[in-house]
Amino acid sequence: MNASSSANAPCGPEEGETPSLQGPTADMIDWTPVCSLDALIPDVGVRALVGEEQVALFRLSGLGEVFAIDAFDPFSKAPVLSRGIVGDLNGQLVVASPIFKQHFNLETGSCLEDAAMSVRTYQTRVVAGRVEIASGLSRGNGEGR
Repeated sequence: MNASSSANAPCGPEEGETPSLQGPTADMIDWTPVCSLDALIPDVGVRALVGEEQVALFRLSGLGEVFAIDAFDPFSKAPVLSRGIVGDLNGQLVVASPIFKQHFNLETGSCLEDAAMSVRTYQTRVVAGRVEIASGLSRGNGEGR
């Protein structure tokens, strides 16, 4: 998928709510429209090109939230994280890399098996049924890359 379509009125993760952010306000963030929320199958990842970044998107069933992380797996050095299996591991929402099976926290990007490794995470929101990703702002820092 390529982030080439546009969306309008801002709203939060659930229609009518504003995302809570620390630092810049939602009005100060550049949001990139990525795809329709309906295009994301619950619990199945998809890879999208956002600017020049390959991002893995996950819509988790039962949560009503979309998570976005860097698609690049720092262990296999391949953009495969969108093909990983999502789940709950010890109370953390994770995706397991399809290559070497390391688990990455979907909220922080931290690797559960190796604290020195992590992937970048991105803030998301849904506006008028379209998923948007915050440009330049991430939840985690992806220091392991």
